[in-house]
Amino acid sequence: MDSHVRSIVKAISWRVFGTIITTFVAWAITGQAGMGALIGLVDTTIKIGVYYGHERAWNRVNFGRAEPPDYEI
Repeated sequence: MDSHVRSIVKAISWRVFGTIITTFVAWAITGQAGMGALIGLVDTTIKIGVYYGHERAWNRVNFGRAEPPDYEI
């Protein structure tokens, strides 16, 4: 299971790439760099929280996890 800090760092590192892409797409659509940056910032803020919650929820689900062995040699 990931620690809370690890989940937060993963969310932030993933969103850095997402923010860059969202900002440039919004800039291309609106033609305004400031609006692109604002959209990118709002999008990132929301998605970091959602990603963190998603990660923590999946830590409670056993689906697809390999079970540890009963013993080790």
